[in-house]
Amino acid sequence: MFVMAANHDVEDYDRWKAGFDQYPPSKGGAIFHRLNRNADNPNNITVVSGWNSVGDAVAFRDNPELKSRMGDAGVSSSPRFEIFEEVESVQY
Repeated sequence: MFVMAANHDVEDYDRWKAGFDQYPPSKGGAIFHRLNRNADNPNNITVVSGWNSVGDAVAFRDNPELKSRMGDAGVSSSPRFEIFEEVESVQY
C-alpha cells in the first residue's frame, strides 16, 4: 500500500470541507482517507489517503480537476504532497 499526505492552508474549514466532500480521494481510487487539522492552526489541513499503487496516487495528485477544486474550496497555500510506501501499520 502507498500513502499520500497532502498539506495546505485553507481560508475557511467549513467551506473547504464542503468542497472536499464533493471531490474526495476516493474519486481517484483511494481506498481510505483521514482528515487532520493542525492543533495550533485549524485552517492547516493534512489529508492522508491510501492507494494500491503509486501511479494511482500520482494521477490523482496531478489531475487538473483536483487543482481547480482545491482553488474553488479556498485552499490558500501551495499544497505539499508526499507519497510513502507503507511498511508497517500497528493499531493500539
